[in-house]
Amino acid sequence: MQQQEKKPLTAKEQVITDEQRMQWQRECFQTAQKHLAEKGIMPKSVVDKDSRFLAPLCAMWKFKAQNGKTYWVVTGRLPTDHAEVSAATDARDAMRYFSLQWQLKADQIMSTGARDKTQVDFANLLINRAHGLYEMYDNEPLWANETK
Repeated sequence: MQQQEKKPLTAKEQVITDEQRMQWQRECFQTAQKHLAEKGIMPKSVVDKDSRFLAPLCAMWKFKAQNGKTYWVVTGRLPTDHAEVSAATDARDAMRYFSLQWQLKADQIMSTGARDKTQVDFANLLINRAHGLYEMYDNEPLWANETK
């Protein structure tokens, strides 16, 4: 998991053009590939039909890797993270999965008596982003066009 401190979006940033959306998506794609490679996982292809993009906040990628496994990778204005596809049935469920994992990780950091400001800040970032991911997961209108 990589820590990325991002500031809240301004009203102007919330309205983006198609060109900006495509640029954002490319950047998230590159971040996801780099993240997997840093973890020793070589991406082979992306499963477009299962990936979801909520620009400029969050992208949930489904990657097939050269090792034969498939992974969910979350990128955007939050920490980049990955999990094997068995952790979640779809992109929405993957959001819930990462939300729970980040809350558990933050609890683990804090319960070990984190005294280092960087660790405390990271735990707080995880909690904040976990709540945001869960809000997106729980937002029915975002998923209205999804097949059940």
